[in-house]
Amino acid sequence: MNYILETHNLTKTHGSKIRVKNLQMQVPKGCVYGFLGPNGAGKTTTLKLILGLIKPNQGTISFYGHAMTEKNRLSILKNTGSLIEGPSYYGHLTGLENMQIIAKLKGASAKDIAEVLHTVRLFEQKDKKVKHYSLGMKQRLGIAMALLGKPQLLILDEPTNGLDPAGIQEIRELIKELPTTHNMTVIVSSHLLSEVEQMADMVGIINHGEMLFQGNMNELATQGNSLEEVFLSMTGGISEL
Repeated sequence: MNYILETHNLTKTHGSKIRVKNLQMQVPKGCVYGFLGPNGAGKTTTLKLILGLIKPNQGTISFYGHAMTEKNRLSILKNTGSLIEGPSYYGHLTGLENMQIIAKLKGASAKDIAEVLHTVRLFEQKDKKVKHYSLGMKQRLGIAMALLGKPQLLILDEPTNGLDPAGIQEIRELIKELPTTHNMTVIVSSHLLSEVEQMADMVGIINHGEMLFQGNMNELATQGNSLEEVFLSMTGGISEL
């Protein structure tokens, strides 16, 4: 299988606490990969390791079949967009002005900005100050910033957190469209079982920093366990739907 991202024995400790333990993650090209686990399972730590925001204690990370090193990190990550722990923006500026700042950093054009704003359905609100955006609009702006530069891999950390049902549906539909409309691979982390079931082609289930299952829904079914049963076993019988 053609993997866009792989990790090998990825491990991160903080003092005596293990955040991520010998993680083997394989993300096929052109899919929506749901990274599922309860809060504190190690999802955000893993994504930060993948993006080089923190360093692993051991293990390797490979993009497009090439191991990431200090020398090639920046060139590799040019093909990656991300939204980690919520969007960053200047509230006193408009959506368009915020996008122009990011576009300058990424070397994207005005045409790219317009295309991305249309993709996330924010073009009509581009001249509105971001401090007046709804939470859902701010999330979409964060995704728009991540999409600038046409990355091959998009990493979204809990993108529906705090949204109302309408906002969740908007983000969900947007994510599902990206592999087809933009030839993009998306990793989306969530502690919500229902989100992963409705968006993802592939799923990786993590708890206490360890990968419990990785594969597609059919593979999980053939093992005799439903996604819900596995998730309930991780959360003590509480389904976060």
